[in-house]
Amino acid sequence: MFKNMLAPVQAWLMSQGKCVGCSKPLPKGEGKEPVRVVCTCGRIYMYDPATNKYRRALLNEIK
Repeated sequence: MFKNMLAPVQAWLMSQGKCVGCSKPLPKGEGKEPVRVVCTCGRIYMYDPATNKYRRALLNEIK
């Protein structure tokens, strides 16, 4: 139930290019393929410049 309340807020923050933990703006990566972006709070995201969207990094992308 708690996840159902937080998921829309987190999706909105990520659509705005902000971290879901600290709500600070995420830096944009460079290049044509997905780039690993690390927030100041330590959360790791993947930025896709083709679609201009962020998503949380998978465990195999963190290494």
